[in-house]
Amino acid sequence: MTADGTRSTAGSGAGTVAELVQAQWGDHRTGARFGGVALTHHELAAGAAARAALLGELLPRGAEPHVGVLLDNVPEYPLWLGAAALAGAAVAGINPTRRGPELARDIGHTDCALLVTERAHLPLLAGLDLTVPPGRVLVVDDPAYRELLAPYEGTPPDGIAPLPGARPPGPATRMLLCFTSGSTGAPKAALCTQGRLAAAGAQLARSFGVRRDDVHYLCMPMFHGNAVLAGWAPALAGGAGIALRRRFSASAFLPDVRRYGATYFTYVGRAVHYLLATPPAPDDRDHPLRNGFGTVDAARFAARFGVRLTEGYGSSEGGAALRRTPDTPPGALGLPAPGDDLAVVDPATGTELPRARLDAAGRLLNGEEAIGELVNRGRSSFEGYWRNPGATAARIRGPGAGAGTGWYWTGDLFFRDAGGFFHFAGRTDDRLRVDSENLAAAMIENILARYAPAAGVAVYAVPDPVAGDQVMAALALRDGAAFDPDDFVAFLAAQPDLGTKMAPRFVRTVAALPVTATNKIHRVALRRSGFRCPEPVWWTPLTPAPAAPAGSAYRPFTADDDTALLALYRAQDRAGLLER
Repeated sequence: MTADGTRSTAGSGAGTVAELVQAQWGDHRTGARFGGVALTHHELAAGAAARAALLGELLPRGAEPHVGVLLDNVPEYPLWLGAAALAGAAVAGINPTRRGPELARDIGHTDCALLVTERAHLPLLAGLDLTVPPGRVLVVDDPAYRELLAPYEGTPPDGIAPLPGARPPGPATRMLLCFTSGSTGAPKAALCTQGRLAAAGAQLARSFGVRRDDVHYLCMPMFHGNAVLAGWAPALAGGAGIALRRRFSASAFLPDVRRYGATYFTYVGRAVHYLLATPPAPDDRDHPLRNGFGTVDAARFAARFGVRLTEGYGSSEGGAALRRTPDTPPGALGLPAPGDDLAVVDPATGTELPRARLDAAGRLLNGEEAIGELVNRGRSSFEGYWRNPGATAARIRGPGAGAGTGWYWTGDLFFRDAGGFFHFAGRTDDRLRVDSENLAAAMIENILARYAPAAGVAVYAVPDPVAGDQVMAALALRDGAAFDPDDFVAFLAAQPDLGTKMAPRFVRTVAALPVTATNKIHRVALRRSGFRCPEPVWWTPLTPAPAAPAGSAYRPFTADDDTALLALYRAQDRAGLLER
């Protein structure tokens, strides 16, 4: 018990999310805020219990206990997370940016027996061949929904009967089905049990010293694992409150933080880049934020907003994690979590690669031999993908392969420095091979992000007419900015860590970068259009082979250039690569 008479969950060692939700009962402090709405912790527990009881009545006998949640970040989202935990069900977060058959596929693939949505998203469901019957589609802002819930209001969270044929919730009870981004194929639904989610929340609550008067600002979409595992769960474990933003907005970020008294936020993708692209203001440091958790641009964010961003690495699949230590050098993400045996290996052979050599400027000198895929050779917490044994097997390979055993392959490129610290180098799909040298898109992006006129940067491979790849960059220019090729060349020449093969051969200027719903760059869309896109493209011409160094000069890419370059591809029988 705490001084105010409520139970403290921080450090309690709760084995399930259900226990954490039950611990909110009787706590009348503010637990969630959304616009002008405020709910106490007690009301969150009571609301979760009422929904859990309703779920027990609506769930068809014999059906998978899966609830599809097609909502923006509104209070009903954490209420249904709590309900699922109490009932021993699982939430499948449905991405509202998906459309048509793809949206129907996500709902059907996760065997949702119930779908919770809102009026704003009903048009997305119109005309779809759904596996969920109309009577089990709940619309949270419809009066009929309130009528359905009314008989169950007042149900205590420890009074929820197990679902038919199921045991009471335990650590091994399925809790989440988290879809991957799907930017390179059909999204996979990663499994997460109550035990893993409760442990993740407790670990982050300890790491960040979460206090009961903290407020976690949830501006990343809750259908994505990051917002739940790194935002909601540590707040629940530490007894802190949450503040919800329907969708991320860079311009509303600081006003929201001040309004709700937010002390912590988590982010993925380009969110911090968008925040840094907003016009500086004299009150940028006038806010209660103490911590942020994610990756990229920590130094720039701290310099402007006075907030420490803890750069970490981990996936919603739970297969591997890195943690910063006080001696983690700039640019590195940290060391393995306790119990993890992480290594950077050759993806073809599994052989551990040599340590990276960095010069005084931090430039990687031996990327060709040091960059490989990050694997966890120890026991991971990866619990598999729902109804996708092929994808599960692709993640777990090696001795004793199976969910929770064998090597976990992250799909991410890394290198490891002489001190043993790991550095992120991009996704395996983002590797480029230029003049027989392996490059990582993320490393080039980090350099190009310093270019002042650019609000956002994406780097990706386009096929070389003869062999390998060429580097192409998409620059989202700030309002009022125009691409100056001479200025860009001067910028490239001034970057001490820009390798000789890293300068873009092609530069595409765009109004905004294409992104997924979680603000990750949609590289597939960029690669497919390549330099044959509607936006302006600048390039360093091939003469006719890549004799002129990329970045030595840029001029507009014209229709005549396109015709001549296409002839080169055809002459080498590589034109088909442009259509992939």
